[in-house]
Amino acid sequence: MKTILELEKVEKYYGNKSSLTKAIDNISLSVDEGEFVAIMGSSGSGKTTLLNAISTIDRVTAGHIYVAGEDITELKGEALNRFRREELGFIFQDFNLLDSLTAYENIALALSIQNCKVDELKERVHNVAKELNITNVLEKFPYQMSGGQKQRVASARAIVTKPKLILADEPTGALDSKSSRMLLEQFESLNAKLNATILMVTHDAFAASYASRVIFIKDGKVFNEIRKGKDDRKKFFNEIINVITLLGGDLNDAL
Repeated sequence: MKTILELEKVEKYYGNKSSLTKAIDNISLSVDEGEFVAIMGSSGSGKTTLLNAISTIDRVTAGHIYVAGEDITELKGEALNRFRREELGFIFQDFNLLDSLTAYENIALALSIQNCKVDELKERVHNVAKELNITNVLEKFPYQMSGGQKQRVASARAIVTKPKLILADEPTGALDSKSSRMLLEQFESLNAKLNATILMVTHDAFAASYASRVIFIKDGKVFNEIRKGKDDRKKFFNEIINVITLLGGDLNDAL
């Protein structure tokens, strides 16, 4: 199976010699094409720093990160912009939609930047909207949509360019339970039907239970990882809770 993401002895420090914090401590891991992986850990564990490093928002202090074989820790300038534009899809907790654009225009924007031909652009936007069940909101502006609809539009924007890797940062954090479930089911579907490779950072064991693998981070290191395998989601959820308990502190702190 093709490896899409590979981290090799990654470290990230903040501060100076008198006050140095190691946010990521020698992490090595990989994600294969078509995997849906969740990263969990308590506040301050390093999971968000790790996501920021993978997304090139932040630079690592040491080590290397490869996406589809390309060492992204070496990218600069236009090469870095191209990588972000063409190889990554981002899904944020606060949606990050442009209020002055309709859902269709928000989704199409990424393709426009890539100079996609008009006919192909229309086809791809409508195809992804159908896949995420948001065809009925394409002409609406963000203020006219529910939180769940906005997050699905944001998800459509992330996947319409067919990126190598989709990064989701607490995607259900601003949603109610029903909208969260609908979005996670869509993620599951995208992963299964389109072979989309998804890396999701979440504090929520329920959200993580939709992934095929969960990596737990503690004090900047990989603490544990579990795979769903042939287990049903309920059993996998209970396994996640058991590991969270081992992470220390009470459940609410860990989540």
